[in-house]
Amino acid sequence: MECVLYDRLCINCGECDMCDLDPSKYCDNCGKCIESDSEYRAIKITEIKIDEKKA
Repeated sequence: MECVLYDRLCINCGECDMCDLDPSKYCDNCGKCIESDSEYRAIKITEIKIDEKKA
């Protein structure tokens, strides 16, 4: 699998799971990073993971 942040294969470092606004916490999908007055914001969805245990 390709890394979503760098031009390399995924090494499971977890950096892509960190919060953009507070790099000391994991992303909890609060959406605050996309709620801004910025002129342009975009999100590229590359994969949807489904927890088979809960489904």
